[in-house]
Amino acid sequence: MLQFSEKFRVLAAGVLGLVITMGVARFAYTPLLGIMQQHTDLSLAAGGWLAALNYVGYLSGAVIASLISDLQLKDRLFRIGLLVAVVTTLMMGMTDNLWLWAVSRFFAGLSSAAGMLLGSGLVLNWLMRNGQRGELGIHFGGIGLGIACCAILVEVTVRVADWQQQWYLLTLLALVLTVLAWRWMPAPDTSGMTTTGQPMPDNPPGRLFIWVFMAAYFCAGIGYAVSATFISAIVEALPGMQGQGSITFMLVGIGAMPACFIWDRVARVTGDVYALLLACLLQIVGIVLPLLGSSLWFALCGAALFGATFVGMVSLVLAMAGRYYPTRPAKMMGRMTISYGIAQIVAPAVTGWLAAGSGSYAQGLYLAAGMMLLGAVLLVWLKWLERLPQPDGAVAAG
Repeated sequence: MLQFSEKFRVLAAGVLGLVITMGVARFAYTPLLGIMQQHTDLSLAAGGWLAALNYVGYLSGAVIASLISDLQLKDRLFRIGLLVAVVTTLMMGMTDNLWLWAVSRFFAGLSSAAGMLLGSGLVLNWLMRNGQRGELGIHFGGIGLGIACCAILVEVTVRVADWQQQWYLLTLLALVLTVLAWRWMPAPDTSGMTTTGQPMPDNPPGRLFIWVFMAAYFCAGIGYAVSATFISAIVEALPGMQGQGSITFMLVGIGAMPACFIWDRVARVTGDVYALLLACLLQIVGIVLPLLGSSLWFALCGAALFGATFVGMVSLVLAMAGRYYPTRPAKMMGRMTISYGIAQIVAPAVTGWLAAGSGSYAQGLYLAAGMMLLGAVLLVWLKWLERLPQPDGAVAAG
């Protein structure tokens, strides 16, 4: 029987890895974006392009993850990703040079892929190998925890530290957590058996199912990238709302922390695809709420809904992908994330360009909501495909 402390350490290592690589290296840019634009020459369009470069790095990491089958190599790259997250966060505070910021954002994106895909794959492989549920709800709570921690740190220090000092404080946070995550993540077991001696065969779904699944996840990536990148800046731009952007982003994180655990429970009742569809529809509501009025309450409710849904969708999708390939969980995770990542490259750049031309982020939010609606239609199609007889060697989705 597994000792609770062993399972706790593995889950904690994965959660802390996400706090470091996603919360700090990736999402800390969002609450600091408006502050940096106020105190540096960073323009709306340049802010969008920096975010897009972060997603280019993330996509590059997803491609690498999809090509690697060696669990030991994945473990090494996961640990390297933790160190890269610390260094790239430090870089953001050491300069105001746009090109160096661009380099930092790209490699921060690479580190995010290490935490998100390699770390998730390592945790899921350990859970399934040790007879645990193949769910990642607790693990992906690290994204919300990371978002909330970074937003709180920015909000608490905004009056006593400038934007550079805030990046340094985030670096210190990431460094301390890296020591813990490094120690607690166990070396991977490379055998093809569970601890009880049962085989762990790969059971991929049909080809059409995968392509529709990827297309729906692409749409989700558009909706995610627009809100995740610009929600703080959107609030800061509202009349009388200056200084409220980090509070809004904090709500995203708070909403995201329990979301994955809750969506795991929803999926047990409805099935994975119906749970994804429900999360998609709720996220559309969260995206359009800031467009319904200039009140801070609309923005706060939208942020909470967004946080409660986007991480849940990611958790459900990657857990499904990992269950299809239990011996190589990052394989399909990487393929799905490539689709999601392409959307994240396009969306911030287009939104920044639209905002520069119109002076507001409204058009970008409409674009995000429209793509999410298309994603909902594709999920309905996916549910229909799930009921069809599967080709030889394929399995139906759960």
